[in-house]
Amino acid sequence: MTAAVRYDEVEVGQELPAADYNVRRLDLVMYAGASGDFNQIHWNERFARMVGLPDVIAHGMYTMAQAGRFVTDWVGDPGAVVDFGVRFSSMVVVPDDDTGAVITVSGVVEEKLEDKRVVIALTAKSGDVRVLSKARAVVQLT
Repeated sequence: MTAAVRYDEVEVGQELPAADYNVRRLDLVMYAGASGDFNQIHWNERFARMVGLPDVIAHGMYTMAQAGRFVTDWVGDPGAVVDFGVRFSSMVVVPDDDTGAVITVSGVVEEKLEDKRVVIALTAKSGDVRVLSKARAVVQLT
């Protein structure tokens, strides 16, 4: 698989259309099973509130994975992502209802590097709250 996005078709400042990722309690339970992170703050509302949280919260790495998914969906090849990092700046609170929460991820081409690589600056929000900061991906294009 190779990147579907071509280096010569990308410009600094180019915006990547935002995408919404729904997060329900079921998603958190499945993620816990896959990751082995069964911390009760991610599935037990009573426990989450007992430790001072507003409700159950999504795993930080689950939130980061949605930003990574956004990049791989854009570029068309997961192997094209050569560097990816974020800082966790806030929680994604996931209510126990049929809707859950939404993580909205968007991006902008921040820099074009040599060797057909680009830096994508990412924004991830839940509602009006920015949940990731300093989120960047370096992507190898064709």
